Amino acid sequence: MKTINLCRKKELARNFLAIACLSAVAGLAGCEQQKDTTDRAEEKVDRAAETAEQKIDQAKDQAEKEIDAAKESATDTGRMAGVAVDDSAITARVNSAILADPLLKGSHIQVNTVNGVVTLSGTVNEEPDVARAVEVANTQKDVKSVQNSLVVKVVPDKM
Repeated sequence: MKTINLCRKKELARNFLAIACLSAVAGLAGCEQQKDTTDRAEEKVDRAAETAEQKIDQAKDQAEKEIDAAKESATDTGRMAGVAVDDSAITARVNSAILADPLLKGSHIQVNTVNGVVTLSGTVNEEPDVARAVEVANTQKDVKSVQNSLVVKVVPDKM
């Protein structure tokens, strides 16, 4: 919004300057009494008007480019922020589901999400717990896929 307002202010300032210049030139032209001098003044006014019009058009084009660039930047930033928020939300949902699952109690599972892809790492108590953790993660909203890096804890044999 600041870029848009700044562009509008610049355009208004340029328009005001052009009008002021035209008014000054027109006022000076009216003071001249000789026809030859009047003709030259009219030519100057015409040139000044053309120059002012060109500068206004250039300023307008530049302002439009800046506005378009600002819109694109805001859109890109919004998309990136949305992905980060979505990934955080997915991670939170998967963590909650794993912690709530009675079959996964005692497991130490870390969850990381990037662009909807969930990576599970850490340790579980038994081999079936690996499949259960992957299943729990896969059933959560917005999960695109699950990568498994889980390891089964090695428990020494009891003697």
